[in-house]
Amino acid sequence: MGRTSATKESTKLQLLEAGIDIMIEKGYNNTGIMEVLQKTGVPKGSFYYYFDSKEEFGLQIINYFNDNIVVKKRKPLEDKTVSPLQRLRNYCDELIRNIEQNECRKGCLIDNLSQEMADQSEVFRNRLKEIGDESTAIFAECIREGQELNEIPKCYDSQELAEFINCSIKGAIGRAKLLKNTEPIKVVFHILFDFFLKTNC
Repeated sequence: MGRTSATKESTKLQLLEAGIDIMIEKGYNNTGIMEVLQKTGVPKGSFYYYFDSKEEFGLQIINYFNDNIVVKKRKPLEDKTVSPLQRLRNYCDELIRNIEQNECRKGCLIDNLSQEMADQSEVFRNRLKEIGDESTAIFAECIREGQELNEIPKCYDSQELAEFINCSIKGAIGRAKLLKNTEPIKVVFHILFDFFLKTNC
């Protein structure tokens, strides 16, 4: 990659990362292009070199956040060096650590935008749904492996249990942001591991 190309890529990443910082705090509708430009020092004309519109900017932010944040946070669920049940525990422990480090603020950009944009933009809704479906599928695969090893009760449908876990976590994160502590998330994980994943049914 030549110096010019590298500089262009660096400028684009600056814009995307600034957009994430602002959007995760304010949402899509309250994020202004001028605020992003002021944060990065990038001229207005340069913004439209990289993005045709605010909508395209938002979609690229979603993709960038998914590829660089969401996928990494899901890694514990795919760690084949530990058992499936332990993978779930590791994921949950890491989630709590991350939220406590952020002082129960911000949350997940994908979840925030899912609530904000589902009724406003079909383009956003479809992309956010795809990302949510990917996360649920990874939970389901981990659960299936646990069921095959008799670590997780087989009476639950793995896809339904994955959907339940995913939805419970998202709701608990929202409650944690409201209360400014992680107790709601810990309650969900306590019930998950001490009831649902131990029930002999």
